[in-house]
Amino acid sequence: MSARPLVGITAYAEPARWGVWDTRAVLIPEAYVRMVRAAGARPVVLPPDDLGGPADAAGLIARLDGLVLAGGADIEPSRYGAAAHPATKTRPDRDAGELAVLAAALEADLPILGVCRGMELLAVAYGGALIQHLPDRLGSERHQPAPGVYGAHPARFAPGSRAEAVFGPVAEVNSYHHQAVEKAGTLEVTGWADDEVVEAVEDPARRFVLGVQWHPEEAGDVRPFAALVAAI
Repeated sequence: MSARPLVGITAYAEPARWGVWDTRAVLIPEAYVRMVRAAGARPVVLPPDDLGGPADAAGLIARLDGLVLAGGADIEPSRYGAAAHPATKTRPDRDAGELAVLAAALEADLPILGVCRGMELLAVAYGGALIQHLPDRLGSERHQPAPGVYGAHPARFAPGSRAEAVFGPVAEVNSYHHQAVEKAGTLEVTGWADDEVVEAVEDPARRFVLGVQWHPEEAGDVRPFAALVAAI
């Protein structure tokens, strides 16, 4: 039997508690791991790491078959030329490490799936910019109703896009984000919520580069992960 492909999942480094321990830990919600396994690949957790430069990042990417950019904290606004909003909470270690890995993955044309923060990171890497606090723009918190509570709303996808091929023309999605893509840079916007918030971006010139603003892993939706693995 051939070996399962290796899919890297970017991870958090956060204070955590379990058993008798209360310390910083490298962690990722298990839902990402379940979805990568269900898609037929072997998950590899990637801790925040600046990798010492492009050569190290390229060496890591050479060992992987696909990459998932996971959700998490906000991206440092200076990376897209903005001052920080009071509600913006960043993790510069993740930004540095993930942008290095992403640059190497794009150079190698590795299949990439960005989830929530991961989609926003794709937009920034492609020269775009973010809305730092959606309630200022929308007048509501429907995309992040309360701490730990997902919003739910419909999304529509551009005809002929990869997003439509994965999710169909419309889908009900689960959101947990207070930021969003304002400008996608050179990516194509291919998904929108019913309030016109950007829900999907992609790069049709590459083997597989897709970003989604919601959390399919928490909904148990294996389709984007299966599409990533199918592109390997």
